Amino acid sequence: MKRTISAMSGPGVIAHNRRTYTAANVDRERTKDNIEYCCQDIKDVYHELFDEALEEYNAKQTRKDRMIEDYYEKIRSGKQEKPFYEVIFQIGNKDDMAVGTPEGDKAKEILHQFMLGFEGRNPQLRVFSAHLHMDEATPHLHIDFVPFITSSKRGLSTRVSLKKALEAQGFKGEGKTSNERILWIESEKEALAEIMHRHGIKWEQKGTHLEHLDVLNFKKEQRAREVAELEHRLEQLTPEVENAEYLAEEYSKSPEEILPEAAPFETAKSYREKKAKPIIEKMSKVIMSIYSAYVKLKWNYESIESMYHQEKKKNNFLESLLNSASKEMRSLKAKAKDLERVKKYFGKSKIDEAIEAVKQQERTNSTREKLFSR
Repeated sequence: MKRTISAMSGPGVIAHNRRTYTAANVDRERTKDNIEYCCQDIKDVYHELFDEALEEYNAKQTRKDRMIEDYYEKIRSGKQEKPFYEVIFQIGNKDDMAVGTPEGDKAKEILHQFMLGFEGRNPQLRVFSAHLHMDEATPHLHIDFVPFITSSKRGLSTRVSLKKALEAQGFKGEGKTSNERILWIESEKEALAEIMHRHGIKWEQKGTHLEHLDVLNFKKEQRAREVAELEHRLEQLTPEVENAEYLAEEYSKSPEEILPEAAPFETAKSYREKKAKPIIEKMSKVIMSIYSAYVKLKWNYESIESMYHQEKKKNNFLESLLNSASKEMRSLKAKAKDLERVKKYFGKSKIDEAIEAVKQQERTNSTREKLFSR
């Protein structure tokens, strides 16, 4: 028996995972068969993991604005890291490992054993929510975790970082198509495949099409993060640019508008030396300083804006590419099913003989073409 393994990023909706609310594709009568391994409040987990490091970090700060009041809120509202991550594992699909069948029961047992070993394999991933669902079409496992590292030299000594957490577990990326997360997912699939093998199931690896789709999904997710980061930077720069433009305009007024009135009986020379000249000199410095800062700021703004639009175009291209790959996958699956139907109707041996005969004919034609082309 052969079965595929699916491992994908999940949206991390804890209320859905623990069935606080029920989606349309859930069979409520089977919800009792689900397994909840753990479900902690993520804020409590952040206190457990980071409070000591946060206290040490704040004690070293000499400026109040550099202190962190709530580490969870800092990560949640930031752009560099997500507060937690979710991964979903599944064996086979609704056609070959459906809930309510002996195969589905076997998938449940395999995923259960896989989950029991997950934290042992991943000491840098603090699992706070994990659920095995048996009330949808196919058994699958949701695992939500906070990736963390210790002895960090930047920021808190213990802090959130998926990349560094996976590096600490031995996964060193080599470019975008083989990064830490991809290597880790492959390792977890292999761990799941070992358990499957003990239950008499081999891992059916679909090959290049599925791998290509996984890479496209990863690239799309990465592009989305880059676009979001650029949007955040643009939001921060916009008011600064607008303020610089206002100041440049304000301090570019004519001297008549800003110079004070002369005192009674004040001589022109006295007025010029004591009032006009110092103000004009001061204003000249202010204008030059503001204008210089404005030009630099506007250049940065336009540069980031250009990068932002480029990333948006790349993201749209990947979206299109991903849709095409998905359509191709669906088409190939449909053709594979049709081939299986033909084999059932005519008999597998006859179809295999016919395919081999066509291949032989193609090889013969190819040989002839080479001979006549000489």
